Amino acid sequence: MGVAGITTAGTNRAGLDRGSLWDRFAVSLALYCALAVILILATTLPFATDYIGGDNDDTMRLVEVRDFLGGQGWFDLMQYRLGLGDGTLMHWSRLIDLPIASLIRFFALFAGPERAEALAAAAWPLLLTLPLLAALGLGARRLGGTVAMHVAFALGVLFLVTTNRFLPGALDHHNVQLTLVAWMAAMLIDARMRASSLAVAGFCAALAIAIGAETTPLVAIVCLIVAISWLLVGQAYRRAAAAYGLSLALFISLFFFATVPPHLYGARTCDNLSISYYGLASIGGLLLAVSALAFSGRSLAVRAGLLAVDGLIAGAAVLILAPHCLQGPLADLDPMLVKFWLSHVSEAYSALEELKLDPGKFGGFYAVGLFGLSVCLFRALKGDRAFQHWTLFAMILVAWGVALIQVRGAVFSDMLAIPPLAFLIAELRDISRREPENPSKSFAFAVSVLMAVSSVWGFAGMLLTNGTAEVTESFANTVSASEDCRSGSAMRQLAGLKAATVAAPVDSGAQILRFTHHRVIAGPYHRDQGGMLTELHIGLAPPSEAPAFLRGADIGIVAFCPSDYQTQFLIDSKPDGLFAALKRGDVPPYLVPLPKDPQSGFQLYRVALGKN
Repeated sequence: MGVAGITTAGTNRAGLDRGSLWDRFAVSLALYCALAVILILATTLPFATDYIGGDNDDTMRLVEVRDFLGGQGWFDLMQYRLGLGDGTLMHWSRLIDLPIASLIRFFALFAGPERAEALAAAAWPLLLTLPLLAALGLGARRLGGTVAMHVAFALGVLFLVTTNRFLPGALDHHNVQLTLVAWMAAMLIDARMRASSLAVAGFCAALAIAIGAETTPLVAIVCLIVAISWLLVGQAYRRAAAAYGLSLALFISLFFFATVPPHLYGARTCDNLSISYYGLASIGGLLLAVSALAFSGRSLAVRAGLLAVDGLIAGAAVLILAPHCLQGPLADLDPMLVKFWLSHVSEAYSALEELKLDPGKFGGFYAVGLFGLSVCLFRALKGDRAFQHWTLFAMILVAWGVALIQVRGAVFSDMLAIPPLAFLIAELRDISRREPENPSKSFAFAVSVLMAVSSVWGFAGMLLTNGTAEVTESFANTVSASEDCRSGSAMRQLAGLKAATVAAPVDSGAQILRFTHHRVIAGPYHRDQGGMLTELHIGLAPPSEAPAFLRGADIGIVAFCPSDYQTQFLIDSKPDGLFAALKRGDVPPYLVPLPKDPQSGFQLYRVALGKN
């Protein structure tokens, strides 16, 4: 096994040999990447109605990039047209805005503004398919050799095609985060414990934190894995642990000072890179590096004591810099927003909520991660490449645990499960080929392939719970023009009106910013609590009391969308509220209805309150 199962376990010379041209890493990567891009384009472009993804975050990212290209400063992340007062300070990173803006500028050299945006929106997620597949293939090859690499490439292609994070128009930062997490995993399972691998892992961890707080649990477990590996291995892991710690501290410092404005250096926020995360990452990284460089030759007991001291220092840093972050970035969300907004956001459902509301999709979210956990645990307990499988087990477990709290984390556990499942499938393939007369071996191979694909679980779940009807509806699920409150055509009438502050459903906020010149008070972002609460109060208030909220927010236009899910919920919750009155056709005198656009789900009202 070698020291702690690292130095020899997982070393598979077959995976390191050059072999045939097809088995060379770069050649295979290029071919599988080309296949992924072709499949993505073939399955999306014929059905595309917009060049931006359907997620609100994709749209808001475009709005942010437009503002950046329009002259808004690098350090100025204010969304001036969103929310109350001076606007809403967004928690997103310019590190994602910059490459998208650069692509738009490049395509603008030979295309008009809209075409340049469309080309950039298509190119950005497709460009990320290359580094993601590279990480998955490298991790599988380090784990199980060349055949496992090919299987991981194939599973990676299926992952790319069936998840919406890498489709044209996906501008949200989750695709970059997935790529960084995949690289962290691939670097950690380097059986040769190269310092270069761990330095790359440190860089990826720092960049992941700088881009968004969602991957913080995974970065934390990576740091813990490196620390425990150094504890158990000692001198042989000295350079690797030091490289990780120094790389993390160096790059988190670079990203902090490059993206955080000086006047916010002291702001202790939990949803983006701030002094809270910067302090913890830099202190933890430096402590690990110093410990590894100075004490790797000491006994296990000494290293354990030193790590305990490092842990106490890191814990003290948490209590000083970020005690409130232990509760999560949404801990201070107003209960009213939890009831009327967050509880209806499907990607924020817990596992129990998902099982209750849509049991057919449950397996699609959780089965592959659980399968990966089982395989890693079984192999690790057997001592088969134990270090690598324990590492992957820990990372998948954290991602899967996050998914139990919010289903959006499932995509990370599905992706992290690809290398160990690829290794399993590769072995079962070899066994079935050696014993072609034994149908059980071929059956096990085929079943393992199907079980490794989350979309298979999701499809099977829909069939089992609702039969073919739900599958048919999922392909034919279109919104009629009279109910559409999100597309560009639905916004045309609104875009033609004089600039004003608009009260509209939270789910239409980002679209209004994209397609019109108006300001909107509500968008689906937790930093816009004031705007979202005001929009809720307007809809829930009796018609006689609503003018106070309209006047307070300086609302000029009410964009009423009766087909919107939140609007319907408000109507059901408060039958005597303003929105319920509008649904019945009881329009108060201070709202002047505009002619209804048949190509839009909005009924627009001009606010005419007069002067106090």
